[in-house]
Amino acid sequence: MKKGIHPENYRLVVFKDVSNDYAFLSRSTAETKDTITWEDGNEYPLVKLEISNMSHPFYTGKIKMVDTAGRIDKFRTRYKKKEGEAK
Repeated sequence: MKKGIHPENYRLVVFKDVSNDYAFLSRSTAETKDTITWEDGNEYPLVKLEISNMSHPFYTGKIKMVDTAGRIDKFRTRYKKKEGEAK
């Protein structure tokens, strides 16, 4: 591997899946302003995820609608308008 191209500022970070509150602690260089108190009582930086292996259909075997910003409703509204215009 080439020297000097990999970051050296790795630290422990909590990653949290906001769709089901699953969280795990790992080493990362991800920047974040949020923090959380972990199970060991220490405070760590928090990175919020919209999807993880605990909520992704490939890993769970279940299809689950995750609508974090109203995208599904916006799509359905837009589709209904176009469908009504075509008739």
